[in-house]
Amino acid sequence: MECAVYDTYVTKKDGRIMHFDVIVEANTPHEKAIEYGKEYLQSVDQGGQKMTQEECQFCHIQEAPPVVAKDIQQNGYYIQKMEGCP
Repeated sequence: MECAVYDTYVTKKDGRIMHFDVIVEANTPHEKAIEYGKEYLQSVDQGGQKMTQEECQFCHIQEAPPVVAKDIQQNGYYIQKMEGCP
């Protein structure tokens, strides 16, 4: 499965930066990737933080590893946690 990777930087409630990738099927609209990012933020008690095209920018297309493809098929997206993520 080809997937689109959206590089995302969100300012957390405590002012620190949270860096993660929202990974979706390649043909998923950008707006839907942002929705998924907001869903993830809600799940980690960061709901309501600013999450727009400015914070969530398209990065590249790549082949999804099996674990990523499985999550995308089940949930519509995969979150690759990087810096400042719980």
